Amino acid sequence: MQEKLNIAVFASGNGSNFKAILEAIKTGKIRNARIVIVIGNNSKAGAFIVARENNIPFFHISRKQFRSDDEFNAAIVLTLAKHHVNFVALTGYLKKIDASIIRAFRNKMINIHPALLPKFGGDGMYGMHVHEAVIASKENISGATVHIVDEEYDHGQIVLQKTVGVEPDDTPESLSAKVLKIEHEIYPEAIRLFAEGNVKIEDQKVIIN
Repeated sequence: MQEKLNIAVFASGNGSNFKAILEAIKTGKIRNARIVIVIGNNSKAGAFIVARENNIPFFHISRKQFRSDDEFNAAIVLTLAKHHVNFVALTGYLKKIDASIIRAFRNKMINIHPALLPKFGGDGMYGMHVHEAVIASKENISGATVHIVDEEYDHGQIVLQKTVGVEPDDTPESLSAKVLKIEHEIYPEAIRLFAEGNVKIEDQKVIIN
């Protein structure tokens, strides 16, 4: 029987993808999964408000609170262990996850990126920077990507992608709104696939049943 997903959501902002995942769980679109904690490095993250409103434990864990990277990472690992987390969803978490944590959740940690990876990914490619780069490159399509997290930014194997058209009059803001809409569709869908045991990673390739 497929193990139930105890999900930790990592967020730095308003948590709109967190809300989309939570809504899909509440309405039964995602079964065999629950969000058990929210972790953020920004004390003013809107995701914490969402967590509070839904009685989900949330923790502000910032590098600034610790004397070293090792202490910071150890605090995250301990928090995840205390809440029996077995799956991690990054929802706009603007800090690189340490390799030790990635190894502990190998193929059990996913991220959503507001572009069609491998294009427009990597260090510095987040938020509006991505959409500005897409428009500057005169792309005809953009979209969103759910991918496995590995030790490099926006590099892990792709789980799901969906596209949107880039119109001549699109601005970074209008493109962002279109992409965000499909993010809210494919991120819950990706988690549903994991929760149902329909995602396998073999030879560094994602296989969806």
